[in-house]
Amino acid sequence: MNKRLIYLVFFFISTLVSDLYAQKSKDGWQYLFNGKDLSGWKQLNGKAKYEVKDGAIVGTSVADTPNSFLTTEKDYGDFIFECDVMVDNKLNSGIQFRSLSIPEYKEGRVHGYQMEIDPSDRAWSGGIYDESRRGWLYSGDLNPAGGRAFKKGQWNKYRVEAIGSHIRTFVNDVPVAYIIDDLTLKGFICLQVHGIGKNKDREGTQVKWKNVRIKTTDLKPSAPSDIRIENFLVNDLDADEKREGWVSLFDGKSADHWRGYNSQEFPPKRWSVKDETITVSKSDGSETGNDIVSKQKYGPSFEFQFDFKLTEGANSGVKYFVNEGLNSEGKSGLGLEYQILDDEKHPDAKMGVVGNRTLASLYDLIPAEKPSNAIHKIGEWNKGRIVVHADGTVQHFLNSQKVVEYKRGGAIYKALVARSKYAKHENFGLSKEGNLLLQDHGDQVFYRNLKVKTN
Repeated sequence: MNKRLIYLVFFFISTLVSDLYAQKSKDGWQYLFNGKDLSGWKQLNGKAKYEVKDGAIVGTSVADTPNSFLTTEKDYGDFIFECDVMVDNKLNSGIQFRSLSIPEYKEGRVHGYQMEIDPSDRAWSGGIYDESRRGWLYSGDLNPAGGRAFKKGQWNKYRVEAIGSHIRTFVNDVPVAYIIDDLTLKGFICLQVHGIGKNKDREGTQVKWKNVRIKTTDLKPSAPSDIRIENFLVNDLDADEKREGWVSLFDGKSADHWRGYNSQEFPPKRWSVKDETITVSKSDGSETGNDIVSKQKYGPSFEFQFDFKLTEGANSGVKYFVNEGLNSEGKSGLGLEYQILDDEKHPDAKMGVVGNRTLASLYDLIPAEKPSNAIHKIGEWNKGRIVVHADGTVQHFLNSQKVVEYKRGGAIYKALVARSKYAKHENFGLSKEGNLLLQDHGDQVFYRNLKVKTN
């Protein structure tokens, strides 16, 4: 084959590829990767290797370097993004979007939303992580079925829908995560190669991307799904949440859904509604018997979600299946308790057994198994969730991660109660329904985003 013929063949193929890209862009899609080189991209932070091989972007891990990011040179606000992903089973990766790198924030550290690429047995692929900011916003614990959509050792289709404050992710067309958040509404997209530290065993592992495309006009979100929604807007009840049956118990302005424990009135002292929070003020640090309860009872199955913010050394609790008829000896109302506590500064964290009085534990019964990245700092907001299933299974979540699971009324549960401070209360925690309770333990604690759904 002479040089002229080779040139004509090459020109024909290039024209065909260009026509294909042009044809696909007629419906609004634009390719961010031309299949040949990294035009339109730049690398930030770590020193992982990025190159183009066989029509794909290939990221290769390098030891002893931080997370690496191949970022678009353009920023994007509202969009639908798609690509295909394949990753080595030893490597973790992600797709950043609406992300930023500015000198005044951690010296240019890339931060923002990330759609997880996780081939480990944990199976959190498709979850949403807030890189270098708030941590997990939607872990795989909230939707285990979604994480199982990822196929190891194969190409997987990834899709992000970011329209206004609504962000949804899909893996192989399966809905995985859904958050509502407006912290960052515009930023770049980037392909991450996760740092591997000094682990030489993982050096050279790779992640690949192809068919990288975006749509920024005429955006039509996918059909609604029944996966859990994590709403980070303050005291907001979205239309999709209403459709799923969620009801707000606090609108940021009044405490109409709450009253004092064993009272028909909202406590005139210590509790207040201010700055879109329900706040209990500090006293002498002792349990005061000044709790508030929901006016309505819930059970046998429901979900309750809430945001809380601790002050240094503070103690409080969120209780459920509260029975006002039980003798509480004039102190806090009795019920199953999701512990709210500063584990570092409050002495109660060292009491009880094996940590069963620490943050997010089933108080005095079951310790929360929480990784360090599940806990936000004192003075920052945390998101709690209590899920009570019809079969008696109960789960505690902290910042989207499951930290407690038990069977209400089961043999293990009864044995734990028998060895606890609740042993003298017959059938403790076994009512078919009960009030929700926010505890006054004498410390300043803030609550907001109080929502409930009956199943």
